[in-house]
Amino acid sequence: MGVGIAVGLSGFAFGVTSAGSGLTVSQTCALSLLVFTGASQFALVGALASGGNPLTAAAGAFFLGVRNAFYGLRLSQLLALPRAVRPFAAQWVIDETTAVALAQPTRRSVRIGFTVTGLTLYVLWNLTTLLGAVGAGAIGDTDAWGLDAAGPAVFLALLAPMLTTTTERAVAGAAVLLGLGLLSVLPAGVPVLVAALAAPAALYVKGRRRPGTDGRPSTSHDAPEEDR
Repeated sequence: MGVGIAVGLSGFAFGVTSAGSGLTVSQTCALSLLVFTGASQFALVGALASGGNPLTAAAGAFFLGVRNAFYGLRLSQLLALPRAVRPFAAQWVIDETTAVALAQPTRRSVRIGFTVTGLTLYVLWNLTTLLGAVGAGAIGDTDAWGLDAAGPAVFLALLAPMLTTTTERAVAGAAVLLGLGLLSVLPAGVPVLVAALAAPAALYVKGRRRPGTDGRPSTSHDAPEEDR
């Protein structure tokens, strides 16, 4: 519940940002109800606010949301839900519910953690989205308040604790350089797609540096301990 409440309250920032980007209250609420993945939602409205093509903005949001499909592969094994329930549970497969579920020791606690986190976050996220969208007019110019920075700030707050290895930090750093470096030369929404190339590039470099990938066969002596 703590995770659901803490993250759910940031829906207010999305509601304000979305309304400030030109979306109506109904469009803003529809995004939270149907998409329900904060990074993708912020990416979409951010690209639209920058004058990006709607299709490009949607593509960037889509690729950010693809990670949830990989979460689903793991959670489907841990939750082992009936087939009739899976389509509804899939709507709640996001960063926070996955993190809470993976931390649980038993299937029962996995289901409880997933359900409580998902329900709390879904209700609060949508409620605060509505409040933010409706109240955006009273706030006035969102840029003057600096609320346009709320989306990136929330995303970074969620991302930072996940960067626990050198490779993950390298991917994040390379993605930042690509994204920021291309902002002035590519249409809005496209830099985030190009920044995604940082992941396969970093993994390729890591693979080249591992013993046995320089053209000679690896042996049990020079293979990494975890592989042996």
